[in-house]
Amino acid sequence: MSNGDETIKVGEIEVPAIGYGTWLVEGDDAREGVRDALEIGYRQIDTARAYGNEREVGRGIAESGVPREEIFLTTKVPYDEATAAEVERDAEQSLERLGVDHLDLLLLHWPNADVPLEETLEAMNKVREDGRTRHIGVSNFPAGLLRQALEIAPVACDQVEYHPFLDQSRLLELARERDVLITAYSPLAHGRVPDDPALAQIGERHGKTAGQVALRWLLDQPGVSPIPKASSHARREENFDVFGFALTDEDRAEIDGLAKDGRTANPPWAPDWNA
Repeated sequence: MSNGDETIKVGEIEVPAIGYGTWLVEGDDAREGVRDALEIGYRQIDTARAYGNEREVGRGIAESGVPREEIFLTTKVPYDEATAAEVERDAEQSLERLGVDHLDLLLLHWPNADVPLEETLEAMNKVREDGRTRHIGVSNFPAGLLRQALEIAPVACDQVEYHPFLDQSRLLELARERDVLITAYSPLAHGRVPDDPALAQIGERHGKTAGQVALRWLLDQPGVSPIPKASSHARREENFDVFGFALTDEDRAEIDGLAKDGRTANPPWAPDWNA
């Protein structure tokens, strides 16, 4: 297995190529999952205030013994706490729960049409200027909203759902034009990837699983960093073991040809994805 030293650099931000996502991982499972992921070799950890697990994520980091400076740590401000005062308060509380003195990346979790984007991003940028986070960014922003955000503050990242069943070409084009990292959450499409026969067949040709094929496909795209969630040690190891093989042009063409109708995250507060 790779030692995991592959990184992605986009503009001013550099991240370990693959991260460990902690959505829906709670309590002791979150603590143990983060500790185990770091022992496997992951060096990018993603959480959010809304996940309710920041304290456990922080404990997992502490128990791993991995030096803080080797870890790229992301958390998120809730979309419904997007006023300037709430952003500053939430950032401080996240630092306290995580047990760290700074974040590597602070994201706005979803757009909020009720709070001016300028207010939210300027407050987040103040957190950055004060040294409490190295970078700021957004999450679940379609291309049009990302373009607006880039006019306000030094947005380094947009974290969005992205997997072989969802087209993000419009967003990717803008991100590459403006040096914005794309973090791909739900890269396995909540179980749809492992069950897909076309991806499984590609995997068989390489001695890999369908999930590993999907992660390799994402990693092959410039400026894209997938952050798969995994609830078991074996699956965390499998997701991390994606650096020792290469997809062919034929493989990629097959994946590109899959139906792109698979958005799984579309809550009532979601933006217009075509914005």
